[in-house]
Amino acid sequence: MEPVMVDERTLTAALEREHHEIDAALEAFAAGEESGRRQPDQLSRAAAALRRHIYLEEEFLFPPLRAGGLMAPVLVMLREHGEIWRTLDELEQEAAESGGTTTQRCRELLDQLDRHNAKEEPIVYPEGDARLDDAAKEQLHAFIEDGTMPQGWVCAMARPRG
Repeated sequence: MEPVMVDERTLTAALEREHHEIDAALEAFAAGEESGRRQPDQLSRAAAALRRHIYLEEEFLFPPLRAGGLMAPVLVMLREHGEIWRTLDELEQEAAESGGTTTQRCRELLDQLDRHNAKEEPIVYPEGDARLDDAAKEQLHAFIEDGTMPQGWVCAMARPRG
């Protein structure tokens, strides 16, 4: 069986590339923690990239998919984003409060991301390539290139209720 070639211009390829970059940064942070070489700046960069990635999915990708009838998978992704966001909050809090290791929480986050990405990449991303119009795809690609998340934005399922 030949490997599937992914067109680098697709949303799937661009979003999967971000997944790999975020995972690699978190893995490097965890490896540094395990070896006693704390790298808080690395965690800050990885956390910012992960939060920005969640933002672009929730603000640019998911709304047209929901409008196009892809409700159940999007709702699962939103729920998991909330769980990931809270774990990331806990990881950053632990890193800020202690001189000790945060390896266990970082591994928990990486496990969550692995399970999440295993569903999102083969189901949601190809639907984005198939269903989004050219203007929406261009907007998403432009944000991937140089967009910034609004200060204080929190994913839908991690916002305070009330």
